[in-house]
Amino acid sequence: MVTIDRLGVRGDGIAGHGHAAIVVPGALPGEVVEIDPAGEQRALRRIVTPSFDRIAPVCPLFGACGGCATQHVGPDAYAVWKRGLVTEALERARIDTQVRPLIDGHGVGRRRVTLHGRRRDGEALAGFMRARSHDLIAVSACPILSPALLRAPEVARSLTGALAASAKPLTILITATNGGLDVDVRGNGPPSDKQRIGLTSLATQLDLARLSIHGDVIVARRAALQVMGKAQVNVPPGGFLQPTVEGEAELARLACEAVEGARHVADLFAGSGPFALRLAERATVHAVESEAAALAALDRAARATPELRRITVEPRDLFRRPLLPQELKPFDAVVLDPPRAGAEAQCAQLAKSAVPTIAYVSCDVGSFARDAAILLQGGYTLEHVTPVDQFRYSAHVEVVGVFAKPRARKR
Repeated sequence: MVTIDRLGVRGDGIAGHGHAAIVVPGALPGEVVEIDPAGEQRALRRIVTPSFDRIAPVCPLFGACGGCATQHVGPDAYAVWKRGLVTEALERARIDTQVRPLIDGHGVGRRRVTLHGRRRDGEALAGFMRARSHDLIAVSACPILSPALLRAPEVARSLTGALAASAKPLTILITATNGGLDVDVRGNGPPSDKQRIGLTSLATQLDLARLSIHGDVIVARRAALQVMGKAQVNVPPGGFLQPTVEGEAELARLACEAVEGARHVADLFAGSGPFALRLAERATVHAVESEAAALAALDRAARATPELRRITVEPRDLFRRPLLPQELKPFDAVVLDPPRAGAEAQCAQLAKSAVPTIAYVSCDVGSFARDAAILLQGGYTLEHVTPVDQFRYSAHVEVVGVFAKPRARKR
């Protein structure tokens, strides 16, 4: 028997420290548990003394499905753990700043889901991967999805059956939009003419807004619109989108508050415009993004929304060609929302700039801490960090960090 000391960064129970630490998936701090005697991760055999923070999972597949890690953790302990992911990452990087309370960005649930499609014994199956494996676990419903995605598993199964001839494992991205379900299928390869005809008919039967294969649109029956501030954006097939409506709104609110009063803002890694289109309600915006389809969607939405101030767009790979200090001179503030890898090259140039305010939105606290250290070395202060929880029951957490350069503010 062992006593669990803490929750690890993946939501597993941890007993001991350092090289002697034992990882026990499903166990909670304070619990005395019986575990398997060997293995990198010790299977939980029996809970001898349960934690007061233990609750019943909301899904019967919890523990088997690899999608969620912490459905068994009570809400107060969960919030402490998730905020702790941020504070611990900053402490490891020796960054001292105010970490605000965790904001719940789950709302009504996820508006997009990635399902896997497989054929097994002649049957089409769709679902998620089992915990710590590459085996498929079929699902008929998922409680963390928004009501608009209730049909998602059924849709994924139907598409898997329709593409059975390819005998390939499929990844099926389904997004809830104002026009209905938007589906992008990956793994099949370019569809044949016969497949296109069949898929067009199936899209009608399933009442899909849009169906594409690897971003190649098979049929668009209705516009796959997402509301971003005052604008409506037809996000490209399979394009990046924040996972929840509430989460996007909270991240945008925090970013807009951070740069309030700025007249000219640069939105870097702008995507389809979740920040630019809201920032433009008060400031002119220069949106920079490498994905041409996303940038085109942003530009179309901006032109169709007369209430906004001017938005200019620039296609540019900020990993290879970050904006230089000279190019950053016109801006009162910068908002950036890079991918999980962070924005190391861009932050190195921002550190040399005189931009007064930076709002950094991140989906990875490790890369955020690394980039924050670069900005701090360049004379910025990190005024505060706010965690936002869009990925309920997972180990992922978003943060918005607000940086200021005092010398620039005095000008």
